Amino acid sequence: MTVWDDLVGQDRVVGQLRAAASAAQGVLAGEAAGGMTHAWLFTGPPGSGRSTAARAFAAALQCVSPDLALGAEPGCGFCDGCHTSLTGTHADVDVVGTELLSIGVKETRDLVRRAAMSPSGGRWQVIVLEDADRLTEGAGNVLLKAIEEPASRTVWMLCAPSVEDALPTIRSRCRHIALCTPPVAAVADMLARRDGVDPAMAAYAARATGGHIGRARRLATDEQTRLRRAEVLRLPLQLAEIGSCMAAAQRLVDAAAAEAKEITTDLDARETEELRSALGATGPGGRLPSGTAGVVKELEGRQKKRATRTQRDSLDLALTDLAAFYRDVLALQFGADVSLANEEMRPALEGVARASTPEATLRRIEAILACRRAIDANVAPLLAVEAMTLSLRAG
Repeated sequence: MTVWDDLVGQDRVVGQLRAAASAAQGVLAGEAAGGMTHAWLFTGPPGSGRSTAARAFAAALQCVSPDLALGAEPGCGFCDGCHTSLTGTHADVDVVGTELLSIGVKETRDLVRRAAMSPSGGRWQVIVLEDADRLTEGAGNVLLKAIEEPASRTVWMLCAPSVEDALPTIRSRCRHIALCTPPVAAVADMLARRDGVDPAMAAYAARATGGHIGRARRLATDEQTRLRRAEVLRLPLQLAEIGSCMAAAQRLVDAAAAEAKEITTDLDARETEELRSALGATGPGGRLPSGTAGVVKELEGRQKKRATRTQRDSLDLALTDLAAFYRDVLALQFGADVSLANEEMRPALEGVARASTPEATLRRIEAILACRRAIDANVAPLLAVEAMTLSLRAG
């Protein structure tokens, strides 16, 4: 097993990164840089594996397999450098993401200071920034200076959905690696072969999520996720009256809030207790030392922002499933010879297709996309979803 095995359906990208990792070995040996550079931008649609690709490349750069001396390619997956890089314990590989809505100047300056250090292992100092699209403008400018004048053994790996999500000045200084959505069949095969999922369930999950690897794995292994998705897909069939539109919108937003609470409650409690213990409070109700209230308040602020992002992410996934529902409707209306994401709902899809027109279906898809944009622009989720459900009813 090599470090590239988790990159499903990305043979072209694997070839590019393998060549660059081999060039990096030459740089360490004092040869010309060749295909190696100090800044990389990994882009691809959600679920394509851009962070996975960056982590695999980071591991290959740190590979210390004895077979390298015999001409083997870096990225064996078994040596200490590969193993610690992939498990997040390598001293010279930092994988940075955010649970908040954005990455600010302070966090970026900390990264830049880290990147300026010499690698302790004598190979590469690697910074993987998983959410480069969430950099604020000020943070982007701080990062730009670090990329313009990099340390000799520092490698930046930025991950974003598209090149447009990175500042023009940053992307112009990065080598671009573009990933594509993995084929549904490849994702289903991976779930069955590597995760032990029943082949029928694997095929369903891969098809329902359009090849999104992370969502497919969760859908295949979590019954609650499947139940929540089924509830979302019933929404288009429950919009006969204005009152039902309002009720459906409320249910959708409440479900997203409940899922976010389920995800964050235990994590918040654990973080709070760990901080109280670090500050010297004794017991769950112990009094905090004087002057520490600001630290606790800062943690509570981060947790609130994380809950907001988690709720938005959950709601966005529901809206993505809704868009896939109407995409299936549109395919049936045009008689397109394509597989349906929601094949198990074909009778309901055919009913909606017969009762509507392709023009109305396109307007409904646009209403869902407009709702996603509104929520991303900080419109109150309930207002945005109510406007969407009314548009879905109107067609």
